[in-house]
Amino acid sequence: MACIDFSLFFAYTISLSLTVVKLNTLVWIREARSQIKLAQEDLDGLFHNRRINVSGAALFIGLLPSAAAMILCGDIVKDATDGYLKPKEQAFVTSWFRHIPESSLPTYSSVLLMASLSSVRLGSFISGMIVPVLTLFVLGYFPCLAHLPKDPGTLRSQNRLCDMRNLFLHLWTLLLILVLILAFGISVVPAVAISIIAGIIVYRFHVQELLPMLRSAFEVKLLLNTFLVLVLKEFIGYTGVLEELPDILSVLPIPAYLIFGILFLLGGIISGASGIIALGTPIAFAALNGGMPLMVFLMCMAHAASQISPTHVCLVVASDYFHITLGELTRRTIPVALAFCILMVGYYNLLLMLGF
Repeated sequence: MACIDFSLFFAYTISLSLTVVKLNTLVWIREARSQIKLAQEDLDGLFHNRRINVSGAALFIGLLPSAAAMILCGDIVKDATDGYLKPKEQAFVTSWFRHIPESSLPTYSSVLLMASLSSVRLGSFISGMIVPVLTLFVLGYFPCLAHLPKDPGTLRSQNRLCDMRNLFLHLWTLLLILVLILAFGISVVPAVAISIIAGIIVYRFHVQELLPMLRSAFEVKLLLNTFLVLVLKEFIGYTGVLEELPDILSVLPIPAYLIFGILFLLGGIISGASGIIALGTPIAFAALNGGMPLMVFLMCMAHAASQISPTHVCLVVASDYFHITLGELTRRTIPVALAFCILMVGYYNLLLMLGF
């Protein structure tokens, strides 16, 4: 059995809780000045397409490496799809599209961890992930977004350059977080704090306005659910079930790459992507002639698993935001995630055939 490092666990829990509270505060600050609504109008002006508004905004917010970014994403998806999609469909769209960048961008720890353990160059991996990323987009688009009316119900813009400038102005608090994280290497918690302080100054908030927002930002139910999911994740790691999976799966009469694919899928569901990547990557690359195709394949399996894992905090945030159960969101996601896995088996074999 693995040992639980309580100091690291509580440090991570506190860090995540602070991020949730701060991003909640940022949402309230933006809402108080109608920034989310105005950004939606800017997207309408630029593309005049409700489907692009939803998917594009979710993909953009997916650049933020934080579970609490689901709150920001949920705001935009809800605003664009109310009356057209049921809450469980809205939650699925929010979660699925927000996580597409997480499958391939080196701003996420799981990608950096696998690249380090596999010794595959990040440039090669990212190029190999172009097809999986497009596949993720298509699989999320047709079940839900294809049924949305394209027309957002607004007048066509007469000045798209002005709309682009306004979109930047209405999203600057989010862009600032990205710049601080990507360009300056600042972690999520202080980056969000800086954005909040800047927003308070620029939008000229008074103390009387801020106090109700701060109280609303402490959503006890959401924070408690997040804590319980993290406890479950640590408990599963403590039981040592992940270490038993390779031996169990090794008796299956299937090719070795499929055994590791199933290992990453099941292990990712049990513990989340990072846990199975840390355990399985050295074993997989020692057993197989790895390289970019294997890293792409295993990352796709881990990514699909994370979309249906009960230990994935983002799913808790999304289901809580749209007032559905975690089970409803998971059941909606499972068929799409499994379809992605099957397609990626074919893609892995195609990469091998092409000599990558």
